[in-house]
Amino acid sequence: KLNPSFLRGSTPRTDSFKPDPLVSTKSAQLSDYKGSGYDRGHLAPAADMKYNSLAMLESFYMSNMSPQNPSFNRGIWRRLESLVRAWGKRFEIYVSTAGVLNLEGYGTIGRNKVKIPSKYYKVIYAPEKNIMIGFLMTNAKLSGKLSSYAISVDRIEEITGIDFFSELPDDIENDLESKVVLKNWNFTTISSGRD
Repeated sequence: KLNPSFLRGSTPRTDSFKPDPLVSTKSAQLSDYKGSGYDRGHLAPAADMKYNSLAMLESFYMSNMSPQNPSFNRGIWRRLESLVRAWGKRFEIYVSTAGVLNLEGYGTIGRNKVKIPSKYYKVIYAPEKNIMIGFLMTNAKLSGKLSSYAISVDRIEEITGIDFFSELPDDIENDLESKVVLKNWNFTTISSGRD
């Protein structure tokens, strides 16, 4: 959940990558990424976690990292993270994001065989505005307008097998997830900063 008060924080970025002690099956290790050619891409961006030092520290758990092509992570994905953060500074949103692991990926990295997703998604819901949007991007160097990667949440559900926002009344969920209404979202403002 992102909202204006959460995003007002000023905690500095730590870059303190570490295994997640609460993952019983063990999370990836730093050594898995060393020499792999892939970035430790944040799923929940560190720039969204300036609220307090605990949020910032936890954003660097390896369970929040996923192998991302450097051009993707530092390029269009970073732009999308900045856009979503700009929306969260204006109104409350709920963000679900991950790599798509049930599609054929790009193999694995490291001794722990960390899967490299071929695609990443974000699903954003703004309850006060009663609007929803999804994004799906290939884990590769991409360019173009962010709006060109917007797709229906229904389509992301088909691809991932995940039922997003299932607690909503069915009629509202079905309506919001079935369409993409770009005019409901401001694509013209992107905040800067490292993600």
